[in-house]
Amino acid sequence: MEKKIKVGVIGATGVVGQNYLRLLQRHPWFEVVHLAASPNSAGKKYADAVAGRWHMNVDIPEAYRNIIVEDASNVSKAVGKCKIIFSAVELDKKAILALEEEYAGKGFAVVSNNSAHRATEDVPVIIPEINHSHLDIIPRQRKKRGWKDGLLVVKPNCSIQSYMLPIFAFIKAGYPIDKMILATLQAVSGAGYPGPASIDLIDNVLPTLAGEEDKSEVEPAKILGRIEGDRIVSDTSIKISAHCNRVAVSDGHIACVSLKFAGKKPGMDEIIGIWRNFSSLPQELKLPAAPVPPIIYRDEPDRPQPRKDRDAGNGMAITVGRLRPCNVLDIRFVGLHHNTVRGAAGGAILTAELLVAKGFVK
Repeated sequence: MEKKIKVGVIGATGVVGQNYLRLLQRHPWFEVVHLAASPNSAGKKYADAVAGRWHMNVDIPEAYRNIIVEDASNVSKAVGKCKIIFSAVELDKKAILALEEEYAGKGFAVVSNNSAHRATEDVPVIIPEINHSHLDIIPRQRKKRGWKDGLLVVKPNCSIQSYMLPIFAFIKAGYPIDKMILATLQAVSGAGYPGPASIDLIDNVLPTLAGEEDKSEVEPAKILGRIEGDRIVSDTSIKISAHCNRVAVSDGHIACVSLKFAGKKPGMDEIIGIWRNFSSLPQELKLPAAPVPPIIYRDEPDRPQPRKDRDAGNGMAITVGRLRPCNVLDIRFVGLHHNTVRGAAGGAILTAELLVAKGFVK
C-alpha cells in the first residue's frame, strides 16, 4: 500500500484499546493518528492518561506517547483526521449504540468490539474467514441510514472464536451440524481490567458469567446466517447449549465441545485433514493479520494449553486438539484462541483489512 490509511481508536486507554495500539504500531496498512477515551483522560498526553495502568507486555509505543487524548463523545475531533474508527469504548449499551452510529454518520468506517450492535439487523457480526460475504450488506446499510461513506461492523463475543472456525470448516466441507454442547474456560482478561477480584478466583472457578452463555448460543446463528434485503437473517439450525466459566488464566479462552452432525459424519482422519487444510478469503488475499494456517491441529494428548498455544499465528490462529469420539453425540474436541487478540483487537483489525480489500474503505 503506497499510503497508509489513517485510523483512530476510541476507548484507547482500556485493555482492548491498548491491545489495538500494540498490534497497530508497525501495521503495513494503517497508521494511528487519533486517540480518544473518557472525559477523565481527555486533554492528556496518552502516556500520562495510561500512567500506572498500561497492561501490555511491551512499552507504550513511542509514536503514541505524546498524542493528546480526545473525548470519545466529541465526534468532531476525529473528522478530517482518519477514515477508520476502532471502537472499544466502555459505556452503557444505549450510549454505545448512539455514539457508534454518530461516528458512522460522519463518514467513518466503524469497526466495533462492543456487543451493543450485534443484534442490529443490518450490522454484520464478522469473523472474516466465515461470513466475509455479510459485508455485502454495507451498501444497503448506507442507503437505509443515509450514510455516504460511513459504515458499521462489529466483531462477535470473544468466547465463540474457539469453536466457530473449527465447526465452520465442517460446514464448508459438506458436513452440517445438528447440535453442540460446549463448556468454556475463559481467561480473566476477558473481563477487562481489573477483572474479578483475586479472592474470587484463587483456588476457585466462577461458574457464571453475565450474558456469556446467551451470546455463545445466539451469535453463531447470525454469523452463519444470510442476507435478505436490508437485514441479516440468522441460521438457527444448530442447537447450542453453553456453559461459561471464568478461570485463573491471564489470556486464552478454551472451549470443550461435543457435537452431532446433521447427517453423514466424517472420519477422524478426515476431520483432521479438514482442519489442517482449511483456508478462506483472508488467507487468499494475504491480509496482513490473517494467520496461515487459521486452524492448527495438535496431536499431543495434553494440547492445546493457553500458555503454550495462545500466541500461535501471532495470536490469530485457532488451536484444536483432543479430537475423539463422543459417547453421547458424535465427536468431541478442545479449541483455544487468544481472547484479546483474535477475540478482540486483532479480530477487528483483520475485519478492517477485509473492508479495505473489498473496497469499502478507500
